[in-house]
Amino acid sequence: MNKYKLLKGFEVELFTGTLNTHVGVSNEIEEHFTNFVKEPDNRNVEYITPPYTDYKALYKSLLNPRKDLRKWLNSRNLTIIPSSTLCFCHDNKFQRSDLTNDYHHFIESNYGISIATSSVHINLGVTNLQKLFSAIRLARCEAAIYLSLSASSPFINGTFSGNHSQRWIQFPKTPRDVPFFKDHSHYVSWIEAQMQSGYMQNIRHFWSSIRPNGPKRPYQLDRLELRICDFISDIDLLLAITAFLELRIITLFENIDNLDPLLSSKFSLNELQKICDENEMRAAKKSLNAELINWKNGEEVICREWIQNLLEEISCSAKKFNMIEQLQPIHKVIEEGNKSIQWINKFNNGYTINEIMKLEIEQMIKSEEKSIL
Repeated sequence: MNKYKLLKGFEVELFTGTLNTHVGVSNEIEEHFTNFVKEPDNRNVEYITPPYTDYKALYKSLLNPRKDLRKWLNSRNLTIIPSSTLCFCHDNKFQRSDLTNDYHHFIESNYGISIATSSVHINLGVTNLQKLFSAIRLARCEAAIYLSLSASSPFINGTFSGNHSQRWIQFPKTPRDVPFFKDHSHYVSWIEAQMQSGYMQNIRHFWSSIRPNGPKRPYQLDRLELRICDFISDIDLLLAITAFLELRIITLFENIDNLDPLLSSKFSLNELQKICDENEMRAAKKSLNAELINWKNGEEVICREWIQNLLEEISCSAKKFNMIEQLQPIHKVIEEGNKSIQWINKFNNGYTINEIMKLEIEQMIKSEEKSIL
């Protein structure tokens, strides 16, 4: 049996700047590096990793581009800012990375600075279309959990937002009304209708917590893309969350009747859509401390307790695939809190946002320097 069942890859967005302000250089970064691409707002840049099954290979693919970028930024007295929102004081002007790009113009005109966030998208390869849409349904029902583990955006424009993931609160989910897809044909017909109506400008203009992905969307699909997570500076934690998702999906494939929400929830798909949208907002506000609605039976459960229950459910698969250690950073987050909870505690104890970010940047650098590949 293959030790690692699914191909995995990432799209990682980063903010750049100094210790007290965001600085837009993504257009320059794209010109200098072949593996980085600019985002619509110039303060944000993205790199995409190739797909691997092995977690050690994934670690290298995540770390090496970041180290290369940091070296380039250091020469300009710039750094990587670990918050998923524009945490430092700033004006509300959108900083275009490409003035000739019509899609960027549309984004600026319709969404403005609310789109200026950083995140990490986790892609897992599933080529069987029936299994793919089962996995998408389950991952959407539990997306709030992954947001809660990753939350790293309590600050916006020099103030505490009151939320744990201000990014997900402000991010313009598009289209607003996304159904639970019964199968591939349902997804294709829905996408075609969104494009024809103008709700989506192009196939990329589908911004939800999770979506199908592939070489020729919507017709050729080979993976799910979990898009809800805030930027995760700790690579070990990112890989732990990825392993959690992977094991959850492997467990689903072994037990479709009991874990596919289409077959095992007491709720209709329309009801599930409302429940999951509500859970995402609750998680964005309170993350691990949020009361979430269980998609199976409607019972309310504290997020951190739900995570612990799910870890127990996947424990047999984790042992079978020798992935118990891979999940350890999640246990640490449950005990110590995610980044937002830690930063809010510091803020309430008198630290400024600039001081908190400085400490976090130093921790990121130490982590990168300690890594032995």
